Amino acid sequence: MRCVTLNGNTFYNGDCIAGAAAHIPDGSVDLIVTDPPYGIDGDLLHRHYNRDEGYVVDGYVEVPAAEYGEFCLRWIAQAERILRPGGSVYIVSGYTNLYHILHALRETSLEEVNHIVWKYTFGVYTRRKYVSSHYHILYYEKPGGTRTFNLESRYGLTEKDAGGRSLNYGDREDVWTVHRDYKPGQVKNKNELPPDLLVKMIQYSSGEGDLVCDLFLGGFSTAKTAVGLNRRVVGFEVSPAIFDRRIIEMGETVPGGLLPGLRRPRIEPPQNRGKRWTGEEIEALRAGYRRLVEERATKKEAVRLLGLEFGRGRWAIEKMLKKQGL
Repeated sequence: MRCVTLNGNTFYNGDCIAGAAAHIPDGSVDLIVTDPPYGIDGDLLHRHYNRDEGYVVDGYVEVPAAEYGEFCLRWIAQAERILRPGGSVYIVSGYTNLYHILHALRETSLEEVNHIVWKYTFGVYTRRKYVSSHYHILYYEKPGGTRTFNLESRYGLTEKDAGGRSLNYGDREDVWTVHRDYKPGQVKNKNELPPDLLVKMIQYSSGEGDLVCDLFLGGFSTAKTAVGLNRRVVGFEVSPAIFDRRIIEMGETVPGGLLPGLRRPRIEPPQNRGKRWTGEEIEALRAGYRRLVEERATKKEAVRLLGLEFGRGRWAIEKMLKKQGL
């Protein structure tokens, strides 16, 4: 299996199932973001979309429909193995073979966090049925550790839009409207995820320096976005033609290059900082802490969540819990 390392990030030209088994240690990956083959004759997608195939990179490798179920069981088992306890995985899927992916996930210890619907702006034109204009994003975690979720990485909790609605809440609803890239006259893969979608997942679910894995690199969009956000990357692409074309672009990607262009959230200090605790708040704090412990949250994560709920800093939460013998 051919391997290329660029700026400390490693990319393999080969099958991800055998490749991950051979090259990625157990529990070493913080986040997986991947868009597997859809098993729907993806090499013939041009029949459904009005685009010039002269700009599409040759070499797309599809998975036969008859083999798709077993294929999912095998690659998702590797995803479970390489994730650290508390690590997250986002899987992008159409609806045709969604049940195979869901079945494979249920055969693992991975637990669902959200089933996200990605709504995009143009689908396959139809006359006798509704237009399909969405994909599924399955967001799961590996139990046994603290899952990264950067609550205010994009919008502060107190930020509002012009209508007074919470920007943070709206950004975290489980239906996402993100435009697909037209890229007229530009080289593209058969199906590429838009950078805005990838930035959102990577911002919420990892930190700088974390290891992000894409088991199906395709156009290397996940890899380029992750490196641009100053994450480390490992990934696989089975097609030699696609790998050779995209690895050149990968070498031109600047680590951290996307960071200066990110929106800066307005994060305000806890609203109840310095205020005296009431008896009702203390009782609610005790109950909330016990509930989080029962849900297997670590003390650090419980303190963080309670701080958000009660509008107080970490030190204030820890001090009151200690007074309560917790």
